[in-house]
Amino acid sequence: MFGVIDLPTYLAGLVLIVLLPGPNSLYVLSVAARRGVRSGYTAAAGVWCGDTVLMTLSAAGVASLLQANAVLFGIVKYAGAGYLTWLALGMMRAAWQLWRTRREKVVEETAAVVAAEERPFRRALVVSLFNPKAILFFVAFFVQFVSESNPVVGFVTLGVLAQVASVLYLSALIFGGSRLAAAFRRRRTLSAGATSAAGVLFLGFAVKLSLASV
Repeated sequence: MFGVIDLPTYLAGLVLIVLLPGPNSLYVLSVAARRGVRSGYTAAAGVWCGDTVLMTLSAAGVASLLQANAVLFGIVKYAGAGYLTWLALGMMRAAWQLWRTRREKVVEETAAVVAAEERPFRRALVVSLFNPKAILFFVAFFVQFVSESNPVVGFVTLGVLAQVASVLYLSALIFGGSRLAAAFRRRRTLSAGATSAAGVLFLGFAVKLSLASV
């Protein structure tokens, strides 16, 4: 149906995959926790756009090119790891600023300046795009459920279902994160600690990506 084979199995696998924590979902959660629902959805939109691009590139054969060209794969991989590291360092600097000024009234202005400079859509988009393993994953996972008689419709159907699952999951993270925002505004130490933890996790994602192989 719609170019898809064994749809129930695909949906079951999709739920498990979407629920696995990754840099995209963590970034959306951190934005929602610090800036609220609207900014959280701005970041989520960057994730959805990035995933759509990756799915399209995968269907167009870019995954095969990355798989066959170790140099190209390495360029994309290290670019992505470098960007994740840059984000992590930025989070840690923001956490230090929050900690250092936790007893000062100007901390709200400082946090507002940091938030204004963040550009969540662009950052989430870049995090999504510079992940060569995601391109390879979409092909490796999707191809198992695409009908040979109608592969184009199959890829589109699987992609739409993946995006719907992502919308539901990220929406839950956004509204959950927004509930933390009030607590973060009241307790600067808690906000600094959470931001530091997010930075450490992003460093972990960067290391993991840099060690990835085709």
